[in-house]
Amino acid sequence: MGDAAASDQPGPIDRRSFVQSTAAALAAVIAGPALMAAESQPADLTRLSLAAASDLVHAGKVSPVELTKACLDRIARLEPKLNAFITVTEEAALEQARVAEREIRAGKWRGRLHGIPIGLKDNIDTEGIRTTAASAVFADRVPNEDAEVVRRLRAAGAVTLGKLNMHEFANGGSSVVSFWGAVHNPWSLDHETGGSSGGSAAAVAADCCFGALGTDTGGSIRVPASHCSIVGLKPTYGRVSNRGVIPLAWSYDHVGPLGKTVEDAAIMLQAIAGYDERDVSTIDAPVPDYASALKASPRTLRVGVPHALFYDILEPEVRDAVHAALATIRSLVGSVQDVVLPSVLDLADCGDAEFLAFHEPLFERAGGLYQLPTARNLKAAMSTKATNYVRGRRLLEERRREVARVFQQVDVLIAPTVKYAPRTIKYYQEHDAADKLFPPEIWNTWLFNIFGLPAMSVPCGFTAAG
Repeated sequence: MGDAAASDQPGPIDRRSFVQSTAAALAAVIAGPALMAAESQPADLTRLSLAAASDLVHAGKVSPVELTKACLDRIARLEPKLNAFITVTEEAALEQARVAEREIRAGKWRGRLHGIPIGLKDNIDTEGIRTTAASAVFADRVPNEDAEVVRRLRAAGAVTLGKLNMHEFANGGSSVVSFWGAVHNPWSLDHETGGSSGGSAAAVAADCCFGALGTDTGGSIRVPASHCSIVGLKPTYGRVSNRGVIPLAWSYDHVGPLGKTVEDAAIMLQAIAGYDERDVSTIDAPVPDYASALKASPRTLRVGVPHALFYDILEPEVRDAVHAALATIRSLVGSVQDVVLPSVLDLADCGDAEFLAFHEPLFERAGGLYQLPTARNLKAAMSTKATNYVRGRRLLEERRREVARVFQQVDVLIAPTVKYAPRTIKYYQEHDAADKLFPPEIWNTWLFNIFGLPAMSVPCGFTAAG
């Protein structure tokens, strides 16, 4: 949760001031809804977690309109510095908030997202609202139907604030490559946010919304969550519908939440999870009560540490933070042991071929509108052989079954989300670092998209620079 952009001048966050100003709200969130409801309304509503804001709305102490106006005011103040939003739907958001307020006053409570302002990554379709995937190719594209996850958010009573900036077509890990310009990290405005859901992470970290949806094909929720010091959750493959989401690679695409806390992520996942008969990738299985898992003790958990691949070439500050987190985890859980995951080095052609399959007709008629790194990646994908894709797709299903055996030994895996701290935006612009099909940002995250396993990034520390 950051607020570097809250001052009139861009600059690194004053962590001490931030901690002091938010300590009371955070303490209330940790203590639970009862204490939060008893407290007076905080001066800046946007500093609240989603869960705490929901409790205040449910208790009638804060209205959805107040929350929405607070977020919109903050967006207006910070957006020139962050560039997190592509489209802000102010009038529609306020109308949704007024509807939610009337429903709640009438006793028609829809659940914990009712009246809560949320942001949407701009590759997620919204009826009547442009959805561009941060590309000039789709600059004027206006869908005629909501994506399934948006439909579910609306059914839960959420207020949607607008569409969030991203790496063009989700094809990269920096959110620097965008037709609308680079997204800036709230903790240090000259740094990148990670990608491709960079706008989603920046908006949540800067308290412009109480949560956001992103997409994750190789790490695009978890990398920006890590770089912006928030929580990002990629669900199990098939748990959340991808219908109405502009694809990157159908076999690996996931939609998931970004929030200030793990509880916030659980609340959002609860609303969007579930079978969609119109999406062949979704699984028809009951949706558990995710928030209830927060009450479970970790004492019996068997933790696996996959040192191979994940713990090599770590920057010293990342290494130290992760080792400190592991030391804490060892004191909380039942056991910790090393594990080895199945190799997936022979599967790269699947993603490349699916990326090309969607874009090929667009690229033929509008190739000049793509950002240069995206265009280069598409041209590189053209060398993919159909036979390699077929073999890779079969191997993918084999690996997803094979990895299940790892969880006969352990319940959860712990690894660094990324190997290094965020780079400067200038670094990407000067080094053309985004011009890669397999960028180093996702070296520690992409395997979990292949395996289809749920994966979550949680903050575990800061660099010396803050």
